[in-house]
Amino acid sequence: MLKQAAEKIDAGRFADTAFAASRQVWLAGLGAAGVARDWAREDAGDVFRTLVKEGSTIEKRMAGVIGKQIDMSISVATNALTMARQTALTAVNGLVDTAVASLPKLKVAAPTKSKTVKRHGTRKVRRGKHAARKA
Repeated sequence: MLKQAAEKIDAGRFADTAFAASRQVWLAGLGAAGVARDWAREDAGDVFRTLVKEGSTIEKRMAGVIGKQIDMSISVATNALTMARQTALTAVNGLVDTAVASLPKLKVAAPTKSKTVKRHGTRKVRRGKHAARKA
């Protein structure tokens, strides 16, 4: 059935129809451009100014809303920082208190004064292969 329909299509007539349709689309585009040009010359200035005014009003409203949200976000972040700082200080102070509390329990010998006599000259000590043998 498709073969029969394909055989009946006249290629020349089909090409003429396609060309006519594309030409109509082209002409419709040119007509739209002309109408838009006329509209832009006569009415577009007023419409454009109205749109700018409306956009400015909306922008001011949104800036107020966004500004409030930013202020709230800064407040929340400041509170979180303060709480984190306080928590860290509490933890560090607790560790310091624990360390200080354990100090008296340590039995560390107190440093004693050395009874050796200091010599005026210094002797160089060799370190290397021979030092390991002597030890």
